[in-house]
Amino acid sequence: MLHEKSPELVCPAGSLAALRAAVDNGADAVYFGYKNDTNARNFAGLNFDHKAMVEGIRYAHTHGKQVLMAINTFPQPGREADWRRAVDGAADLGVDAVILADIGLLDYARKRHPDLRLHLSVQGSATSYEAVNFAHREFGVRRAVLPRVLTLAQVELVIRNTPVEIEVFGFGSLCVMNEGRCWLSSYATGESPNTVGACSPAKYVKWEKSPGQMSTRLNGILIDRYGDGEAAGYPTLCKGRFEVGGEIYYAMEEPTSLNVLEILPEIARIGVSAIKVEGRQRSPTYVAQVTRTLRAALDELSRDADHFKARPAWQAELGKVSEGVQATLGAYNRPWR
Repeated sequence: MLHEKSPELVCPAGSLAALRAAVDNGADAVYFGYKNDTNARNFAGLNFDHKAMVEGIRYAHTHGKQVLMAINTFPQPGREADWRRAVDGAADLGVDAVILADIGLLDYARKRHPDLRLHLSVQGSATSYEAVNFAHREFGVRRAVLPRVLTLAQVELVIRNTPVEIEVFGFGSLCVMNEGRCWLSSYATGESPNTVGACSPAKYVKWEKSPGQMSTRLNGILIDRYGDGEAAGYPTLCKGRFEVGGEIYYAMEEPTSLNVLEILPEIARIGVSAIKVEGRQRSPTYVAQVTRTLRAALDELSRDADHFKARPAWQAELGKVSEGVQATLGAYNRPWR
């Protein structure tokens, strides 16, 4: 039986334009971060200064939408005050919730701002109801974002054994690492998402054009070569093509996107509170297209869950903005278990 309340749609905002695109196309909530390393999408040209945050929050609240602040990296030694100031700033701005990963920061937020709603970030790696309940008991966490390593049955087990709202990822890029703790990025550059807020930071990226091909390097390490006319991806080590045993292929992870359209009824049935779209580093066009498509699907699910079927037109729309050329249900569907 479908739960009375369908999942909320939580969409990314890497810029004010992306925030407006999410709100205008049907997001129930948007999430964003500061222009610094307190958030795990700390790329040049993205994110919000104070003025943009004020405007973004005003725009979302005027349209009846919620705003979630991602402060989801881990405080670095000697700089704990920077992350605490970020939490204080979020509370002062009047966001609807902050998304935190670090236990010390969760403790600070609970004590300093007892009325501030706390969400446990996917970076917190809570994969069991015991971990989620610990965050609820100790820090008053109201929602937890589950890592993308659980089957639907495992997600349901968590939901049945916790009072905490559960949010899962529904669309966007995947990562072979344990939710941002990228040893590959650290190995190649000394920096990773949970330390500086960016995987394969742009300052280490180099594009080399030569006759007939384009090479991409990360801190001098050759990641891939593309022929003329071939789409060139951002050089992250996990999604590079390497020579192994005389063959050149995606040795660690082929570029692909998570897409849960076809299992939305199951996600709603087990009581998932929110579906999250990955992509604060993506364009406003991406945000608009994914938000609009998932909004249409969720609305149809609410109207007639028993006869819901993912429309080919929806799949086509999401396919246009998928990473790589294929989609996957990821860990949600493991028929070999």
